[in-house]
Amino acid sequence: MITLKRILKFVNPYKKYILMSIIFALLSVSFTLLTPVLIGMGVDLVIGAGNVDFKGLLKILFYLLASACLASVFQWMMSVSTNKLTYNTSRDMRKLAFERLVKMPLGFVDNHQHGDIISRITADIEQVADGLLQGFTQLFSGIVTILGTLAFMFFINPYITLVVIILTPLSFFISTRIAKMSYDMFSKQFQVQGELTSYINEMVGNQRVIKAFRYEDKAQATFEEINSRLYGYGVKAQFYSSLTNPSTRFVNGLVYAAVGIAGAILAVSGLLTVGQITSFLNYANQYTKPFNEISGVITQLQSAIAGAERIFYLIDGKTESDDTEKLEISDCKGYVSFENVDFSYNKKKTLIRNFNLKVSPGMRVAIVGPTGSGKTTLINLLMRFYDTDKGTIWVDETDIKNIKRNSLRRLYGMVLQETWLFEGTIKENIAYGKKDASMDDIIKAAKAAYAHNFIVKLPNGYDTMIVGSGDNLSQGQRQLLCIARAMLMSPPMLILDEATSSIDTLTEIRIQEAFQKLMQGKTSFIVAHRLSTIRNSDIILVMKDGQIAEQGNHQQLMANRGFYFQLNDVT
Repeated sequence: MITLKRILKFVNPYKKYILMSIIFALLSVSFTLLTPVLIGMGVDLVIGAGNVDFKGLLKILFYLLASACLASVFQWMMSVSTNKLTYNTSRDMRKLAFERLVKMPLGFVDNHQHGDIISRITADIEQVADGLLQGFTQLFSGIVTILGTLAFMFFINPYITLVVIILTPLSFFISTRIAKMSYDMFSKQFQVQGELTSYINEMVGNQRVIKAFRYEDKAQATFEEINSRLYGYGVKAQFYSSLTNPSTRFVNGLVYAAVGIAGAILAVSGLLTVGQITSFLNYANQYTKPFNEISGVITQLQSAIAGAERIFYLIDGKTESDDTEKLEISDCKGYVSFENVDFSYNKKKTLIRNFNLKVSPGMRVAIVGPTGSGKTTLINLLMRFYDTDKGTIWVDETDIKNIKRNSLRRLYGMVLQETWLFEGTIKENIAYGKKDASMDDIIKAAKAAYAHNFIVKLPNGYDTMIVGSGDNLSQGQRQLLCIARAMLMSPPMLILDEATSSIDTLTEIRIQEAFQKLMQGKTSFIVAHRLSTIRNSDIILVMKDGQIAEQGNHQQLMANRGFYFQLNDVT
């Protein structure tokens, strides 16, 4: 019920469409319900053999045609109104869900399967839209049909109408019981569907690794296991929901039979004409039909509510705190300091403990160490992708928690080992962080990143469209574009996280020269596995178990013959 109320809050801004739908449903059903009366009147005009009022029948046929046409027109207008209501509502839900997603801490995305998040924003919202569309379309016309039919039947004969009303609760009871059973299965179905979407997304994106490690059979087995669970829940959900229609049809048959028997008794008694019995039987069919539709609507709504709960979980997720009142930094000298910093992804296991570091403007700080030692974690803390559990990080003597996140992140140019490009032109991707960049600036940055030569050889040069996430480019070319993107921004501080890992040796040498120019006068943090790339750094931090095991320049650390020396010996 709470979920349904929240859905209705999204519907509320479009209540004019609800009003229009109700009005058009009322008009459409009114003309539809007029048909049995006209048919009954027509039957009564056929008095006997050779005694037919053809003139009266012709008039009734005209009314029937007009009534059918008007009912169809108003039915179409009602459908247009409910479509607008449904798709505006689902659009707003999808928009809000995505807005919340992009404002959530990185930890939320890291701790949830990406395919499941995608499924919530796409498939689940579509399910809600389908449920609302079916619900509003059939609910409005169904309720009006039931009430209108009862009114017409009561006008013809209240006694038979009473028989119909007595049998009605049985249909409600059956459909309600079945709806409760189907709801649980639909909830489990959506949950497993999200799991399957996530798994497929993972497998499709890592086909090279799967084939290289001959993982096809295992991947297929895991897929079949998840797919089997989805099949089981899906079959049960459909089985329970499909019980509704035949069950209510059985009750409808009882209603139709009761009306026929009661009508025959009254006709024999002279209280009903044959035409009125015909009208009553038609009304009995029209009266019971909405119950079938409404029972189907209940199933659709159960499915929509199950999907909405998964969407609201995303919408209700904790977003990053509001920082509109925080400081905006436009002029940064590049002073960075860590003071007694503690941090952990898992609160039960501390990763970084009592970390201290002071970096002067223009220094080149290299961060090395084995996997899991906390290198990338330091970058996450610098960018405020995660906040410290304890301690303070300062930029130009300002606590970064007092700086607007966008302002803080604008101070850094970042090149990661994982390249990310979007569907757009080469120039749009390079100018991603600087939308107002001129074409000359873009070309200059591309030349500095040694990307210009391969770009001009592409079919449309800088206007070449990137397919997918850069599938029409090599890994090295994608990384050069990301480097050009950072060079175009020319920020006061740089973060290079294995920025040349996918580039050939000759190009890497050139890129390193370009980075040397780019880093002139800029505070730079360089995460590297290949120690040859950080020998010229002003200070090298050797990380081990979340702590600085050693620090100094290359010559000092090699002379100490400590952990850094061992790493060099290995490499």
